[in-house]
Amino acid sequence: MKCDKRHMLLYAVTDRTWSGEQTEAALKGGVTCVQLREKELDEAAFLQEAKDICALCRRYHIPFIVNDNVDIAVACGADGIHVGQEDMVAGEVRRRVGDAMILGVSVHTVEEARQAVHDGADYLGLGAVFPTSTKADADQMTSETLRDICSAVDVPIVAIGGINRDNLLSLAGSGVDGAALVSAIFSAEDIERNCQELRALAERMVRA
Repeated sequence: MKCDKRHMLLYAVTDRTWSGEQTEAALKGGVTCVQLREKELDEAAFLQEAKDICALCRRYHIPFIVNDNVDIAVACGADGIHVGQEDMVAGEVRRRVGDAMILGVSVHTVEEARQAVHDGADYLGLGAVFPTSTKADADQMTSETLRDICSAVDVPIVAIGGINRDNLLSLAGSGVDGAALVSAIFSAEDIERNCQELRALAERMVRA
């Protein structure tokens, strides 16, 4: 499975804070991609969690991405791996996983974006586009930089950072292909219905 911009539309980022049941509710509600971001678990527990969510995503025919850990991504049979600028160099990741696996890279400047695409990135994550408490060290990206990066590369792009139902539509016209959300998806009382509404907003955003 290679990356299609439609996979970026409503991109869910989860960890062990949210159960498999909550992840499945998000899948039922229409999320188009799931990333597992786990920084605290030991390798064995992380691998088991990754296998469980990977199997769940397979049932819904939705790409499953592992954040940062190439070994886990390969071992669980994930569709892709996502790395940041402080993680492994994108070119090295591509050499390790081969051409079949989706490679996503977080970037913050036009130069980083062009380099990531040169190194084999299939899609880019841009952010933080709004203030966020999920990743305390994330600097907010200006709307100008967001538009400049979208204009500079020809791979799918997902915006991340502080996105919720109240500000998602403000990304319209920026060039992004979708939005990645964490608590705005999983903290909802009715996750499935929430995702249905978020997906409708995301579709309006990319059409605008």
